[in-house]
Amino acid sequence: MVLTATSTNNVKVYTVSGSNLARKIPDWLARRKRKELQKDIEWSTRIELIQDFGFPEAALRIKATPDGTHCMATGLYKPQIRVFDFANSSMKFDRHTDTENVNFLIMSEDWTKSVHLQNDRTLEFHNEGQMHYRARIPRFGRDLAYHSPSCDVLVGGASSEVYRLNIDQGRFMTPFQTQSESGVNVVEVNPAHQLFGFGTEDGTVEFWDPRARNRIGALEPTIPNLLQPVAGTRGGFEITALDFRADGLGAAVGTSSGHVLLYDLRQARPWQIKDQQYGLPIKVLKWLEPTRSYSGDSADTEGAKIMSADSRIIKLWAVESGKPYTSIEPPCDINDVCVSPGTGLVYVAGESSDIQTYFVPQLGPAPQWCHFLENLTEEMEENQKQSIYDDYKFVVRRELESLGLGHLVGTPVLKPYMHGFFVDLRLYERAKAIANPFAYEEYRIRRVQEKLAEARESRIRATTKLPKVNRALAQRLLQMQKAETTKRKAAEDEDEGDEEEVKRIGGRQRKKVQAAAVTASAVLEDNRFKDIFADPEFEVDEGVDEYKQLHNTYAKRVQKTLDRDDSSDEEDLDIRHEKIVESDAESVDSDNDFYQ
Repeated sequence: MVLTATSTNNVKVYTVSGSNLARKIPDWLARRKRKELQKDIEWSTRIELIQDFGFPEAALRIKATPDGTHCMATGLYKPQIRVFDFANSSMKFDRHTDTENVNFLIMSEDWTKSVHLQNDRTLEFHNEGQMHYRARIPRFGRDLAYHSPSCDVLVGGASSEVYRLNIDQGRFMTPFQTQSESGVNVVEVNPAHQLFGFGTEDGTVEFWDPRARNRIGALEPTIPNLLQPVAGTRGGFEITALDFRADGLGAAVGTSSGHVLLYDLRQARPWQIKDQQYGLPIKVLKWLEPTRSYSGDSADTEGAKIMSADSRIIKLWAVESGKPYTSIEPPCDINDVCVSPGTGLVYVAGESSDIQTYFVPQLGPAPQWCHFLENLTEEMEENQKQSIYDDYKFVVRRELESLGLGHLVGTPVLKPYMHGFFVDLRLYERAKAIANPFAYEEYRIRRVQEKLAEARESRIRATTKLPKVNRALAQRLLQMQKAETTKRKAAEDEDEGDEEEVKRIGGRQRKKVQAAAVTASAVLEDNRFKDIFADPEFEVDEGVDEYKQLHNTYAKRVQKTLDRDDSSDEEDLDIRHEKIVESDAESVDSDNDFYQ
């Protein structure tokens, strides 16, 4: 198994599931193509922490139960609710709904009681067996919260009122009338002293006392040098996220401009302002307190952290100093983020079929139901993953254009790397076959030539000692003598056969061959020409322009000589070749014309 790991500020983040490598394949297809999947690197190294951990199209919201044994998620399409059992690492059940979910709350220690805010202005109460009750609110809802001492479900929406539905009495109570004219985006309850916090579309945060049912304070955050202020708001932005610290004094506020402001409820000014750097609305804010590992040591020595997430990236940074701690960038847009309580496991619901799961060892230990993750990450640190490109071909842009694949630049088919691209080997072979249909014939000719060269090297030859001066000239003269001997032997062999062939060979061409052989013998054996092959002053320089102009047929004669030598080897190897060796008479004529 292989875990994809990223490191930011020496904090490792492991992608446990939901990555591009852990692609889904139906069971029937996996059984049918078992042998092929064994060779698939991505399939053989996949990790499934929870089976079917996702939705057909996208996941909208995800929350873990307070007891840490289950998690509940909503998604589409079709709109549905799914509950996953951690002990069995699988989905417990799924339940379809009529409309899409906006947000939901788990009202019990386990998953058996939950309330869901739907986008058709309804509140649905679900138990372990079915949907128990459905209530309708006057305006479209945006967020909800639950106040357990009074059994009130608070719903904020596209109005200045925060609706109260008392589930003990089974009726709506008098709503809270806020100062916002546009609506309430966020509803939050302080876990320490039950103070209500309402983040409005006007850019303010109102605090209400549940005992007096009156507003006791308000915050009007301001951000200096805001580039794109939102019209109709007081500070140029909306409040899109809100979260209270467990001590009851800290509050984190997220804005539509991508800023996070940390407040002490005893002060009106923020003591920390952090920019998410993307200009997207903050969707999720969470306070992460330092946790203890199984051995009792602190897993985090830098104090509390803030997790802020927009639709693109999740950032963790220190509360006291504001220094970046680490970041997580999923491959899809983010809809919701859930941290398993007291652990370093992070679930991300986004615009993909899989729910992304990440493990940050320095943030906390692994949960008890998947404690093997800690040992697994240590093994992955020792054995780093290697990139394997056995099924890919590296091509440069020029070769890509010659194959007619230039229009694929910028698409997922081509993987940019250094000065070129990696392309699938099967696609490369098909494109090459279309662009050059004679490639196989060229390969066949090249293999024939290689076999001939190997056979020629292993052949026993009569060695002739050549002089050191004018070796090429001496070799050509010897070849002229050899040509005359070959012609005479062929004429003797055919003497008893075809008489016309004998007459043709004994005619004019034979006289030319004999004349060239006499001339070659005279140059080689006559003492008057011995200085040509002994004195360096008589060396013929065949590379000068004057020699090339006077002997422009030299290259052709060399090629004819090589073809004449290859013809005998082709007969021995019984390989049919399209190249036809020219007749010896033509080569002799060219040699004779040259020396005359």
